[in-house]
Amino acid sequence: MKPFPKLARRAHANAPLLRIVLVWALVLAGGAFVLEWLQYQYLVRLFSPQLYIGIIGTGFAVGGVWLGWWLSARGPRPPEFVRNEAALRSLGVTGQEARVLECLAAGKSNKEIALALGLSPNTIKTHTANLYAKLAVGRRSQAVNRARELQILP
Repeated sequence: MKPFPKLARRAHANAPLLRIVLVWALVLAGGAFVLEWLQYQYLVRLFSPQLYIGIIGTGFAVGGVWLGWWLSARGPRPPEFVRNEAALRSLGVTGQEARVLECLAAGKSNKEIALALGLSPNTIKTHTANLYAKLAVGRRSQAVNRARELQILP
């Protein structure tokens, strides 16, 4: 048995933040070392102060862009869509009707759906009418909205 499980969890949860702080502390320490190494007093007299301001500003801008990219790449991912199979079964929607519903959500016409699924346009009309009845709607947009409410479509 671990003596302090809450403390261990809290320390583990702060580990990414601590790592970020340590990395930026090292970056700042490295910058201070570079300034000392270049003998700042000598270089200030040699070049204009605007040049140094520009170099430091560019360095912070590049660091900020990199940090923003890095943090956004590590950010939380939206959960993957999980289809509500229970709703499909309770409504009696068949697999073919579900595929037609996905095509309706993509904004395809009956002819486009027929070509995509290898069916005739009349079959698509029948499936669409069956979907309208099962979802208790009268239009395509209503069918798609209702399917999204029931988590049948993402």
